[in-house]
Amino acid sequence: MANVSLSGVYKVFGETAISSDINLEIEQGEFVVFVGPSGCGKSTLLRMIAGLEEITSGELKIGGKRMNEVPPAERGIGMVFQSYALYPHLTVAENMSFGLKLARTKKEETERRVNQVSEILQLAPLLDRRPKALSGGQRQRVAIGRTLVAEPTVFLLDEPLSNLDAALRVQMRIEISRLHKRLKRTMIYVTHDQVEAMTLADKIVVLNAGRIVQVGRPLALYHYPANRFVAGFIGSPRMNFLPVKILAAEPERVQVELPNGQAVWLEVEGNGVVPGSNLSLGIRPEHLLPGENAEVKLTGEVQVVEQLGNETQIHIQIPAIRQNLVSRQNDVVLVEEGTTFAIGLPPHRCHLFREDGTACRRLHPEPGV
Repeated sequence: MANVSLSGVYKVFGETAISSDINLEIEQGEFVVFVGPSGCGKSTLLRMIAGLEEITSGELKIGGKRMNEVPPAERGIGMVFQSYALYPHLTVAENMSFGLKLARTKKEETERRVNQVSEILQLAPLLDRRPKALSGGQRQRVAIGRTLVAEPTVFLLDEPLSNLDAALRVQMRIEISRLHKRLKRTMIYVTHDQVEAMTLADKIVVLNAGRIVQVGRPLALYHYPANRFVAGFIGSPRMNFLPVKILAAEPERVQVELPNGQAVWLEVEGNGVVPGSNLSLGIRPEHLLPGENAEVKLTGEVQVVEQLGNETQIHIQIPAIRQNLVSRQNDVVLVEEGTTFAIGLPPHRCHLFREDGTACRRLHPEPGV
């Protein structure tokens, strides 16, 4: 196992900066997930750690040793790509041992590693099969096993589950989590899937436009996003945003005026918030409540109702802002499109974002953070 350190790392193609001023510490044995929209630079960052992309400037250390000029094969890393890239004419055992044979590892040692990894990944009964006789999940496990047999100190995974169907993704997500707990290796995982990030990571790194915008534990990012981008990116459905006017600001609370004219105090830091300014209030769909008896509420027309069985997502247009809010209710909620629907805004669940997008720190404690 080894820690990974990036200091002032840049990656530039021509005049275009793909990664800018990346500073990140990944501890030994940690499971870190890179997330962000397409083109944000998360795969490029992973490839720089692997040595498949040259670092334009800055420093990469693995296990305390500078790796900028070290070839990929000598970095002690293993990488699993989105594509399985298995040799179709070789068996599972032969695919897993191929790299060891190229490295001229002794036959006895190769067999030991293949047998050990195949037991961990539940591939032992499949060692004599060829890839065409395997399911998608089994092929992905072989690709992971091929990397594990090399016994890397750092394990890199670049969207390894994106080619699988929904059921297999869930299964493989659980298996990767168990694998990390068992091996205790340093793992860095790239995905655009928020569920994978929230369930797998010890620490999430959110990237946007080639820069790190927030690093933290999954629930910390969910409940205390650093800015509006993170708030809108983490969580599905995304956070609702409302324009509000600042009525008053104190060090530990801010009073805002909602689009319907109602005034409400929010438990957020008020430092630097100017009365009269226009900011954004954020609230997650699952935190909106049925509003008949709520003290703070908005009323609008139901536009769309999505019945998912375990939950109901109600899209409501608020007349004052001509904007839809999404309310996420547990179980089945029977409501018809076109009807009037009231939703409650619990003040302790609300976020507040400044003009530049940065968050006013919420002071309400959340469980698990």
